Parts: sequence; C-alpha cells; structure tokens
Amino acid sequence: MPKDNSKDSYGRVVYLHAGGFTTGDKTDDSEMLAWLCSKGYVAAGINYTLRTDTNSASVLSQSNEIKAAIPIVIEAAEKAGYHIDKMTMAGGSAGHCLAMIYTYRDGAEAPVPVVFTFGAVGPSCFYQEDWGIYGLDQNDEACAGMFSVMAGEEITEQDIRDGSYHEKVKPISAMEWISSNPVPSVIAYGKCDKVQPYLGSLRLKAALEENNVDFRYFEMPHSGHGLQNDNAIQRQWMEAVEEYLDKYMPVH
Repeated sequence: MPKDNSKDSYGRVVYLHAGGFTTGDKTDDSEMLAWLCSKGYVAAGINYTLRTDTNSASVLSQSNEIKAAIPIVIEAAEKAGYHIDKMTMAGGSAGHCLAMIYTYRDGAEAPVPVVFTFGAVGPSCFYQEDWGIYGLDQNDEACAGMFSVMAGEEITEQDIRDGSYHEKVKPISAMEWISSNPVPSVIAYGKCDKVQPYLGSLRLKAALEENNVDFRYFEMPHSGHGLQNDNAIQRQWMEAVEEYLDKYMPVH
C-alpha cells in the first residue's frame, strides 16, 4: 500500500503469478507489486491452489478462487484506510490467463469496476487446432486429456471430434467472454512461444478488434514464452502499460 493514505480513493492492481498453473507464488512478483505501489496504486498478489498429481485443481477452480478472493482484498484495503474505487487485473503466463478470465468473464460482477487489464503470454482460448505445440491437433485422446485437466470436467475424444468440447472449455477461455465485458487491454505475445499457442493469441487479438476494445497488442517475432529477444518491443509494451494505467486509473 502507498505511504500516502490521505487520498479519497485509490486504484487497485491485482497481479497474478506465473507458473503453468502448477508452480509459483505471489512473492515471485514482489518487484512488480512494489513498482505498482510506487506509482500510487494499492497492489496485491493472490495465490491459488496449484495443480499437482494428487489434487483436482484446474484452471476453472483456480479462476473461481480468484473470483472469491477479489472482494476480500478490496475489503482488506478498506480496513487499512484505502478506499478502492476501481481496479486493474494483470499477470504473466498462467496468471495472465486467470487475470483475463476474471476481467472478461467475471469483471461485470466485481465489487469495484475493472477498468483495465494487462499481461503477457497467457492462453486465452482452447481450440484443438491451435495446440500443435503439444501435438494435440493430431491426437484427439491427448487433447481430451489435457483439456479435461484444464477445464475441470471430463472431455471425451468424441467431444473433441464433434466440437462439443468448445462449450466445456468456454468457462476458462477468456477470449470467449470479451463481448460480455470489453475492458481496455494491453497484451504481449511471442511468435516463437512453445509453451502457450501463438495461434490462440491471434484469436484474442481478433476478438478485441471485433468488440471495438481499446487495446494494444504487441507481438515479439523473435521471442518465446519469456519474451526475451525483442527488447525494443518489450519496452514499448511496458510504456503502453503505463500509458493505459495513467489513462484508465489516474492517480490524483
């Protein structure tokens, strides 16, 4: 929380950690949270139950945990003397996926308006043909298995073949909810990503365009999941994040 608690209201930024839905912790983003706080925002990281070999955690259950936690972090700020009147959701990789799900799927029900979302390399949708990086586009059984784990419900090979799986993965496909809550967005993806499908990021971009969202999309042509090989574009992306924060969540 900012040192100055004398303002009438504050913007809240929730930044969700990366880790492929199986690893990571909110403390991993301490530098990001400190940077956001230094700009005058109340910043929060939120942990979520990680998927292991012995539990049934899924992207769906994780997204629902985030949804349940948001009112609690808002209330915690209020009790500390920081009135929250608007919010930004953000994250990296798995955290970006969860931030987008909350923004587009759940944001209309948020305790304060979600006015902006930003992040990088988060999977935004689950179309079999996009997931060739794991061979799922050629293997219905493997695709059904992986999508079942992520969706938190059984998806069969037949569901994959007849396309009925689309409805089962919709709750974890942020792209599918943009029309319900078209929030301004700044996103970045690597064209050489071998962890999450680059083709899915193009679907996200198209959905933002179709719904007339105020957004910026940064594609890094030489980078993979770590966005490590396009420093100039990476700087432009972070500059856009600051620009949109100033635009949609100005600190007075």
